[in-house]
Amino acid sequence: MRLSPIIEIDELLKIYLKSDVMIFDATNGKNAKANYETEHLESAFFVDLNTQLADIKSDFADGGRHPLPAIESFAQTLSDLGISRDKHIVIYDDNNGSNASARFWWMLKSVGHEKVQVLNGGLKQAKKNLFPLSSKTEKAESISEPYQIDHWNMPTIDLNEVESISQNPNYIVVDVRDPERYAGKVEPIDLIAGHIPGAINIPFTENLDENGLFLKPHELRNKYDTLFGQTKTENITVHCGSGVTACHTLLALAYAEMEIPKLYVGSWSEWSRNNKTIEKTNH
Repeated sequence: MRLSPIIEIDELLKIYLKSDVMIFDATNGKNAKANYETEHLESAFFVDLNTQLADIKSDFADGGRHPLPAIESFAQTLSDLGISRDKHIVIYDDNNGSNASARFWWMLKSVGHEKVQVLNGGLKQAKKNLFPLSSKTEKAESISEPYQIDHWNMPTIDLNEVESISQNPNYIVVDVRDPERYAGKVEPIDLIAGHIPGAINIPFTENLDENGLFLKPHELRNKYDTLFGQTKTENITVHCGSGVTACHTLLALAYAEMEIPKLYVGSWSEWSRNNKTIEKTNH
């Protein structure tokens, strides 16, 4: 039976105390660790986006703000976190999966980990349903044997490849950032506002309903089937600001039982620092 990439809070309440289940708080931001130490789901471990799920370079022009770590480094991180192939991993964050839950999910799926799910609604939904909370910092028991992986299985695309296909009508480049950022009206994080020429804007927030829960699989499938039309999955690229929230849309597509397109990890943070053409919307 296929394991859904999304787990509901009532399902998690039934299984979270099982020995093979590990919960991870993947909230990111400057106060993420402090917030975890104050309050997190009972038995949850903390995973850090900047140091464990990315290999940040001194110059963001080299891979963007959150480049993927070397595969060997990620294998070591998984061992350090006590993750073996038989573990059932459940990930949550404080922003409906968009902070780093989806990124960690994508990375685990990309190294062939089968049992990994993201909590629908994240921390907010857990609190709403009275999931037990804790302030105890959980320490993972590291595994001496490294997690056996040698490459990323999920499709990715690099800066030059994106440039070569971005304005080709046979390809689709999806920008999942907020409409204001896509249009170039505001840019709160990167140096230059705007978007990749030819990219279309499908904000990741549109994957969610008014309660911050993922739309039902058939709703997501209808939405993306309409938007993608006849374009082949291998000709579709998804990006965001730094390769993190783009994974939210990849997660939504997996939830809809659709094929997963390519991830442009460098995203806008890399593109905008490499003297590439930039578009803005004038309306």
